[in-house]
Amino acid sequence: MRLWVIQRVTAMWLAFAVLVHLVTILAAVQGGLSAAEILDRTRGSLGWLGFYAAFALAAGLHGAIGLRAVAAEWLGWRGKRLDAAWVAIGLLTAGFGISAAYGLYAA
Repeated sequence: MRLWVIQRVTAMWLAFAVLVHLVTILAAVQGGLSAAEILDRTRGSLGWLGFYAAFALAAGLHGAIGLRAVAAEWLGWRGKRLDAAWVAIGLLTAGFGISAAYGLYAA
């Protein structure tokens, strides 16, 4: 039940985050900003770091829990240890995204 709730909460956050991300990109590009100018504006911003870190965490967990469900249905993989392994995979994946977000913050 806990993973089901996490899956739904991350889905809601991802829907919001993807919308913010796309609107921001479209506004920046239509405003004539280059990639370098966008990076200059986001560098050092704790707000954007927090946004993209939460985005990466939600994406990692959401994807791993989804893959867990597919593995359980198609391959019959079930059990507490496998659940823990899928969450670990999600956190590892999220860590890569958070690392990238920090790279943009600190660049």
